[in-house]
Amino acid sequence: MTQADPKLVLITLLVKLGVAAAVSTSLTRSKTFKEVLLTPRRNLRQTISLVVMICVPLTLGVWVRTIVPNFLAADLSFEMTILMGILVGPLAAMAGGAALAVPAVLHHEYLALPVNLAVAAVAGVFGRFADPEDVWSFSPMIDLSIYRWLTRNLRRPRLDRQILLLVLVASMQFGTSMLAQFHPRHFFALQSNVWWVELLVCMTAPIVVGIPLKIWNAVRVERKLEEQGRLLLEARLDALQRQINPHFLFNTLNSITSLVRSQPELAREVIVKLANILRVLLKDREVFVPLSEELAFTDDYLDIEVVRFGEKLTVVKEIEEETLHVVVPGMLLQPLIENSIKHGLEPRIDGGTVTIRSRITEGGMLRVEVEDDGVGMEPERNNASSVSGIVRPGTGVGVKNVRERMEVMYGDKASVEINSRPGRGTKVTLLMPILDADAEAWGPTGQAISHLLEDAVRAMTRS
Repeated sequence: MTQADPKLVLITLLVKLGVAAAVSTSLTRSKTFKEVLLTPRRNLRQTISLVVMICVPLTLGVWVRTIVPNFLAADLSFEMTILMGILVGPLAAMAGGAALAVPAVLHHEYLALPVNLAVAAVAGVFGRFADPEDVWSFSPMIDLSIYRWLTRNLRRPRLDRQILLLVLVASMQFGTSMLAQFHPRHFFALQSNVWWVELLVCMTAPIVVGIPLKIWNAVRVERKLEEQGRLLLEARLDALQRQINPHFLFNTLNSITSLVRSQPELAREVIVKLANILRVLLKDREVFVPLSEELAFTDDYLDIEVVRFGEKLTVVKEIEEETLHVVVPGMLLQPLIENSIKHGLEPRIDGGTVTIRSRITEGGMLRVEVEDDGVGMEPERNNASSVSGIVRPGTGVGVKNVRERMEVMYGDKASVEINSRPGRGTKVTLLMPILDADAEAWGPTGQAISHLLEDAVRAMTRS
């Protein structure tokens, strides 16, 4: 190109920064791009996909630059060739650089192809030896830290790969500017006869390289936060479930102990039921299970309790068929049923009834109730939150456990409500969003947890 007006060059540099940010942000909106970009060890297919997704909009930009002379900022081929070299290696970057050179070559800028190949090779070699964390932490404002780096390293010099990348990009930009000055018809690069403008051109190139890295690194950090949140959630859920199991097993084993001497045949039946329960507890449990499966689990527990209490314990189920396919947190109902029996019915001489209900509300929520006609609770213990319905600590281990699990699983989208009157019984009502049992991958890594983590991830990123 002919020597451009310094004002035009400066305007072009500013617009170029915006174009780099816009293109980088647009790419991150693609789920496929994010998956391939953040894959630590890409296979050949993934590498090709990444190069193609980067090159398509950038090749269009080179074509726009060749037909719209006043929009020089559309051409990011130099900086993005460097970026591809750092991220995917020399060979893949050379292929991408060749693709970016096609519109320029068709415009008779024949030196674009060898220059892009050389730039891709140099950047690719640097990327092979650079620490990935140094690359990802490369800041578009690193130019401003040169003075601090110099003052810190004058006495005790050390190799800083970020500064090395800065110098490498700026040097290659200067070289391409000189090449364009001597061969203006066969190669394009921003250049100026004004020395300070040329200096700005060279120092802007690292910033253009750093902008996509900064944006994509933010996505990378968000992914790490999501993974950490998922692991934290799994650990918390596991801890809560482990609080349930010893409590449940202790009471069940006590029942079996009392039956072994007096009614051995009945004890054998109870042991079979216990074996069914242990089979469920010891296998790799999913976080969510269909309500039908949860009810089947509680049936084994209730069968044991019915043997223990005999005619003093009556179980009533009012389950709507349409609720059976809805998924709920595993081991959700058993602690509530155990509380009803242990604290509600056991203190009564004549026992009582445990009623389990489920239905779909008009608002599209799953409503599950566990009710007993036992001794009830004192008013000071029946202390549901007036805002969310979540009970406060002090209502027993079982209910507290269920409350915590509901909060972990659903946040403020679900509630636990306790209604109890002394001598009249207690009713615990669970209200939760409907999750379809046919949804993909119910479990610690499933779709449900991904959705539930979104709010937590956004909160962590804001902080």
